Order: sequence, then C-alpha cells, then structure tokens
Amino acid sequence: MAIEPNPLEFGKYYHIYNRGINSCDIFYEDDNYHHFKHLIIKYLLPVANCFSWVFMKNHFHLLVKIHEENQILRFQKIRELKTLDAEKRLHMQFSNMFNAYAKAFNIRYNRTGSLFENRFKRKEIFDQEYLRDIIVYIHNNPVKHNFCKHPIEYPWSSYDEYLTKNPELQFGPEAKVLFKNHLEYKELHFDSLYNPQKYSDLEF
Repeated sequence: MAIEPNPLEFGKYYHIYNRGINSCDIFYEDDNYHHFKHLIIKYLLPVANCFSWVFMKNHFHLLVKIHEENQILRFQKIRELKTLDAEKRLHMQFSNMFNAYAKAFNIRYNRTGSLFENRFKRKEIFDQEYLRDIIVYIHNNPVKHNFCKHPIEYPWSSYDEYLTKNPELQFGPEAKVLFKNHLEYKELHFDSLYNPQKYSDLEF
C-alpha cells in the first residue's frame, strides 16, 4: 500500500517533484514547457511563491513556499475554495494544475490514461542552508542528466532568473537573500558540478 504523503502546510517550504508514468516523457516540444509554466502561474502562484524550477523531458522539480492562510484568502480566483479546509484547499490547487496539464497533453497527442506517476511528491525543507542546496540541485539537474554542461545553457529552468530583475516565476527578493551576491550564486552552482557528492543526499 502506498504511503500517504504529508499534507501541505501554510508558510512552509517544499520540494515538489514528479515524473511521467513508467518514466514516459511529459514534454514533447516547446509549447508543452510553455503551457506547464503558464499553469504554474495560474494555479500555484495564488497559493505559493516559486523559488526555483526545472522541467526535464520526463520529470520536473519545483521549490515553493506556501503562503500564509491570510494571504491565500485574498485571491479572488480561489474564493470558492474557502468552504474547504486548509489542507484540501492547498492540495486542490496543485492537483488541478497537474490534472489540467495532463488533460491538455492527452488531447493534443491523442493519448489516454494517467500522465504522471501517482500523486505529486513533496519534501519539506526545514533550514536555509538546505533550501539553498535544493536550489542548486534543481538548477543542475539538466547537467546531471547530460542535457548540457552548465545550467545556464538549459532553457527550461530558473537558473538565469536569479540574475534578472523581473523573473516570471521565481520570487525574487526573498529567494535572492539566500545568496550574498551573483558571484556566490554562480560559484555554488559551479562547485556542485565538480563536487556532486556534496549534493548526493538530495537525490530523490
């Protein structure tokens, strides 16, 4: 019997991740990546800040911080969810996002059945150092899987959003204080490329 994952809680950080069922691809072309990003903006940003993300061919990683309850209730788009308890309200936003993507993907490619492997997985992040390590791990995922030699070369991650003033997904000011400056940010990513053992405990 599958173990029921812990519920999402207000004000906490989570590493959210999942892959295609039987490791099948969940992204075929650029439009798929763009649509997945659009759905994150539509469904997840009303309830969470997105600190980092990467979309791979058959899986994805998101690092989010769930808003406090009073912040979430301000959003007009999810007022109809106020009658639900907190856990269901949060989980529904994530489930609706993944279900919307799977439905659109199945229609476009004339397929049926589940797209993702079981429920989306989540791991709570408890401290700032671990939070920073997860960001580096997520950005270097394409390097790990031999899609590129440096994360800046991969187009479907938030790596370069830390170096810009107007990120589309990644929440800038709060996330950026995790790094002293751009130099430290780049050095930590570079260091992880040549010291992968340091981040081995982050494998999921």
